[in-house]
Amino acid sequence: EAISNFANRLAALTPGFAGADIANICNEAAIVAARRRADYIEMQDFDKAVDRVVGGMEKTRTGGSSLINKKELEIISHHEAGHAIAGWFLEHADPLLKVTIVPRSNGALGFAQYLPREMHLRSMPQIMDVVCMALAGRAAEQVFFGTENITTGASDDLRKVTAMIYQTIQIYGMNERIGQLAFPKDDAGGGFGEEKKYSDATAQAMDEEAKRIVDEAYARTVRLIEERKEEVQKVAQLLLEKETIHHDDVLGLVGERPFEKDPAYQQYVSSRKSSEEDGCEDNSSRDDEKKEEEMTEGSGAGLVPGLV
Repeated sequence: EAISNFANRLAALTPGFAGADIANICNEAAIVAARRRADYIEMQDFDKAVDRVVGGMEKTRTGGSSLINKKELEIISHHEAGHAIAGWFLEHADPLLKVTIVPRSNGALGFAQYLPREMHLRSMPQIMDVVCMALAGRAAEQVFFGTENITTGASDDLRKVTAMIYQTIQIYGMNERIGQLAFPKDDAGGGFGEEKKYSDATAQAMDEEAKRIVDEAYARTVRLIEERKEEVQKVAQLLLEKETIHHDDVLGLVGERPFEKDPAYQQYVSSRKSSEEDGCEDNSSRDDEKKEEEMTEGSGAGLVPGLV
């Protein structure tokens, strides 16, 4: 396979990574290829290496069974399926590459990879699509299991949503009530922390606007999950069966995204299928990989901070 093809697809998998991170992924890919006794590194090896760096090593019991009980797996699968389907049907959300419910050594119970678009500017509708996709995991839990049974699984999503909304209000001047004003965080120095440049009344208005915007986004997300409930259920069931699914799996379940494809995204997914077909591993190489992961898990060898 051409080096340029590897480079393009690896670039799509590693947005924001430094050169040292890319080198670490290449080293990990070589280790993965060696475990399956391959003569050379293939794209499937890079995929597994990125998973390790982004999400940490897989955590399973001896014999390959999950550490998570069946009920929690069901909740996690619907949570991740909610993210996947919301991103699939929101125009400005980043396209899905992969979603997994395999627990990781960094504490993540599941994660999804998306292909960020090369954008330097975002409008409010574009930001709100990203916000809705982040809220879709919690919305799926509510729709499928009831409000009283929502879990702590959305904590990181809510943190990201809160940060994005307050930035639109405090930094980008994108809120009509607050107006064309910017209040970037400013450390006063001397250990006294941040100095506010606005009144308590303005602070209250910011809080009220942030809550209103998030509440409206969440209501929109719940409606989307209810409208696409059948698709979410299909993806969740496939996740329970396979634990890790890719773009082509979702494509087969729900059809094409109803939006124009980004060129980088199209280039990645068009070559994905051929890579997956060449990615069959035998049982002995899987056992060798599990043994080595168990030996190295305590030391954290080969891991760098990821983008979970």
